[in-house]
Amino acid sequence: MTAKFIGVGVGPGDPELITLKALRYIQQADVISYIANEKGESQAKEIAQLALESIADEYEEIALFMPMCDDRRVANKVYDKAANDIREALKDNKNVVFLCEGDPLFFGSFGYLLERLQVDVACEVVPGISSVHAASSALQLPLTMLKESFAVVSGRHSEESLTHTLNSHDSVVIMKAGRSRQRILNALAASNRMSEASYLAYIGREGEDIQRDVSLLEGEAGPYFSLFVVVKTARDRS
Repeated sequence: MTAKFIGVGVGPGDPELITLKALRYIQQADVISYIANEKGESQAKEIAQLALESIADEYEEIALFMPMCDDRRVANKVYDKAANDIREALKDNKNVVFLCEGDPLFFGSFGYLLERLQVDVACEVVPGISSVHAASSALQLPLTMLKESFAVVSGRHSEESLTHTLNSHDSVVIMKAGRSRQRILNALAASNRMSEASYLAYIGREGEDIQRDVSLLEGEAGPYFSLFVVVKTARDRS
């Protein structure tokens, strides 16, 4: 088997943030794979649309239709089926490119497929710009300087865990903020870091939302593609 399974990061949303290497691999793909919702909509495919339109030859698609639920058993069945479909394509000597929002190995679904396939097929990863760095750029705010500590955590952690992280590090990015918004706001209040936080959603995409005063946010659930950036206002330059 000489074909490869390649995870390609397409960046956080702006199609111009796709790297030249990612563009080349997409253009050379025999099969394009991606995560889609039950309606067939795919954020990663939408970001890469201009790159896909530049493919000269016809290509096949393998879509992973992921139900909107937190049942890992359901998700595992989707990944198992997709891994089998991808393996069959590779056996036919077809290179398979999996489109990943942001970076393939940073909170990415590609990792679950990589675990299933790298034991017996050739794999490659093309890194992409993550939403963390897109957020920093949008805010024009350095994430870390000099000896500042930096942590990235999921909003799915408990309020106590989030508060501990906020108390332990100078800069914190909290991912997966959608349904965890109230819990994150509670942790920010408990750690007295509400004034140091910014909220961003759909960075570089249509509907981009940047809120620098998070006290104005409602506690209701927000979009999946949202995060909080917390950076100390007073920075020690000594």
